[in-house]
Amino acid sequence: MGNTLKEKEITAENNVKNELMLNNIREKDISYNTNCITGDNDYLVNKLRECFKKAKSIDIIVAFLMESGVKLLKNELKMALENKIPVRILTGNYLNITQPQALYMLKDILGDNVDLRFYNIRNKSFHPKAYIFHYEDGGEIFIGSSNMSRSALTSGIEWNYKVSKKDNEEDFKHFYNTFEDLFLNHSIIVDENELERYSKSWVRPKVYKDLQKIEDKEEENKVIHIFEPKGAQVEALHYLNKSREEGYDKGLVVAATGIGKTYLAAFDSQKYKKILFAAHREEIIKQAANSFKNVRNDDSVGFFYSDEKDTNADMIFALVQTLGKEEYLNENYFKKDYFDYIVIDEFHHAAAKNYKKIIDYFKPKFLLGLTATPERMDNQDVFALCDYNMVYEVRLKEAINKGYLVPFRYYGIYDETVDYNNVDYKNGKYDGKELEKALMLNKRAELILKNYLKYNSKRALGFCTSKSHAEYMAKYFSENGIKSCAVYSGGINTYSEDREKAISMLKKGEINIIFSVDMFNEGLDIPSVDLVMFLRPTQSPTVFLQQLGRGLRKSKDKKYLNVLDFIGNYKRANLIPFLLTGKNKGGEGKGIRNPQNLNYPEDCMVDFDFRLIDIFKKQAREQIKLETLIEEEFKRVKEKLSHTPCRVELFTNMDNEIYSNMRTKSKLNVFNDYMSFLGKLGELTEEEKGMNFLAYGFIKMLETTSMSKTYKMPILLAFYNEGNLKLRINDEDIYRSFKEFYSKGSNAIEMLKHKSTANFRNWDKSKYVKLAKQNPIKFLNKTHSDFFHIDGDDFCLNEALEDLKDNECFMKHFKDAVEYRTLQYYKNRFEKGL
Repeated sequence: MGNTLKEKEITAENNVKNELMLNNIREKDISYNTNCITGDNDYLVNKLRECFKKAKSIDIIVAFLMESGVKLLKNELKMALENKIPVRILTGNYLNITQPQALYMLKDILGDNVDLRFYNIRNKSFHPKAYIFHYEDGGEIFIGSSNMSRSALTSGIEWNYKVSKKDNEEDFKHFYNTFEDLFLNHSIIVDENELERYSKSWVRPKVYKDLQKIEDKEEENKVIHIFEPKGAQVEALHYLNKSREEGYDKGLVVAATGIGKTYLAAFDSQKYKKILFAAHREEIIKQAANSFKNVRNDDSVGFFYSDEKDTNADMIFALVQTLGKEEYLNENYFKKDYFDYIVIDEFHHAAAKNYKKIIDYFKPKFLLGLTATPERMDNQDVFALCDYNMVYEVRLKEAINKGYLVPFRYYGIYDETVDYNNVDYKNGKYDGKELEKALMLNKRAELILKNYLKYNSKRALGFCTSKSHAEYMAKYFSENGIKSCAVYSGGINTYSEDREKAISMLKKGEINIIFSVDMFNEGLDIPSVDLVMFLRPTQSPTVFLQQLGRGLRKSKDKKYLNVLDFIGNYKRANLIPFLLTGKNKGGEGKGIRNPQNLNYPEDCMVDFDFRLIDIFKKQAREQIKLETLIEEEFKRVKEKLSHTPCRVELFTNMDNEIYSNMRTKSKLNVFNDYMSFLGKLGELTEEEKGMNFLAYGFIKMLETTSMSKTYKMPILLAFYNEGNLKLRINDEDIYRSFKEFYSKGSNAIEMLKHKSTANFRNWDKSKYVKLAKQNPIKFLNKTHSDFFHIDGDDFCLNEALEDLKDNECFMKHFKDAVEYRTLQYYKNRFEKGL
């Protein structure tokens, strides 16, 4: 024993001596041999920062770039931009270690001041790391092992050596000439197209997990937390700026839950003074206020809901239900242009009445819609509300593949305790009361508990169909030794709890599971949730992905999320395999051979009970004919609106998959002859039945006239004349209508993207009139001479249409057809990626 203790004492003493000796060596190296940089306490970044100040041009060659490294040199890069110092960077894309957001950040900081390229020789290793600075009277190269990442430039053990052009000109020239050859002859330029292609295809490589651990550790050790864009936020900000440069005044960002959409909005809003953030839950606007305050800490915060009606703060956070009332949307409270920047959170709700009122009333410089799930359960097309300008998209699959979210382990559990054939189903929904009764069975609760106990869950969420169902599940679990509570709006009972208190209890580990209804679909942030359970039929892609997203946020030591889905023979169950691929829509009419073989996100596991696959196959075989689906979809929209839908209403509410299939079959496309479709279903009013053949033909012409551009729309609107039909329009009418139509951001894109019309905002009347006469007037006169003709300087309608001047029914269809064609054009442009 004594010898062992003595040996330990000697070893400890030697270790102390060795450490002192090494520290002495380090100090000497740092003091006397400044050409050597060895990491640890000797940061390369400090040397680089000094060189940026003297450089006249900069060349960088590294195997990979990381976001953390670019952030570390952000101020120096900005200085290079201000001083117009050219920067060239050659990096690798082999094995995908270079992060797309690092490239976007470089582009945003330096703009055209950077020449950014990928080394393009495939299957050849590319591992150089060198930072080359050119001065007025010489230059320096730092060459060694440091890529551009926080760890490599700071405390990582990385060895680098400084080569001075003055002291070692031959070596300097050799390295520089080799860089020049690689950069000019063995590279591809990273332009916008290449950047987007790389980002879309980028999947976090396996080796990156270890690199990220090092980066995360460095982040944890930072004394002060600085709020700045990261990950997908960097990419989204790039595209938001680009979208505004193109002329858009509104846009939609679609990003999976957990990406940080609120912080993204806060970062993007920084160039604007007066901000409105609107959402439909109190907890969302309060969380948003904290996020915006972290980013914009000098700006005042106000709220507009309940008894608080702040109208003077720099940033106002409003409940849609309050602000959307007509008593507040007027000049007494807010002028239409009061806000410079408006954020509509959870934008998939934006088709609702109060949202629409807010969007229609205010005229901000930019409106940003945020959502994880733009496809609504009722199929209202929220893309249309942003004029089909989807600025940026990172869906569930891409977010998991890029490492922004944790992967999932999904278990589809066969549930034969409920026979859904005995539950009334109408207009795409199960009867709420009948469904609640069917799900509240001890036999089913026992099945759920049995499966729950297979996983060592610390914090879980269970999604139920109703308050009673949530309370029932909380009671059952509690009585079986699992600490649980239910959360829902409208009071607290024996097994239910206040939302905030329940969240706090779950975070602290005082309870193991919360059973909720719809309250936790949105606005919940508990990253440590490790298991979610779906305890009701999946009828909505939106709700399914929202609930799945509640558990996918990253958390320390959390490797994946367990998902337990209890599936029976309910309608549209065969949607689930496709939703797990990260798609909100699709697959409903497709047969399934093996759901396990679908293309799920990286590192995700999907396991269906074999009996469920039989259900999926059976449902796929029972698909209804398209013509019947279209008619049923019309009836669903009519019931939702409580009136016969016009073209725009059906177009924006129609299921996208039905619309897409219908559009490919001209004879079934109801929008090619909407009045005939209404007649077939017995939906025409007496006034519509009484419209003459000429009026009917004119409306059909509006529905079907070819449109490669939007130029015909302002001509038609000039004739429409705000509901007071004109039979002839002159140059002044044409000028006024064109100018008004193209003053709208989404219409302006049509002009801005073509060289011949890009300067249209500076046009006088003659240029607008020239465009109109050379394009839409010429072609309308040629292809639809039964309705249009030219008379001197005027463009005229068929005089027989004069009888329809006071026909409200005709004018209603006139306007509806023009608005539908404009929206249809946006949608086509959006889907083609133009």
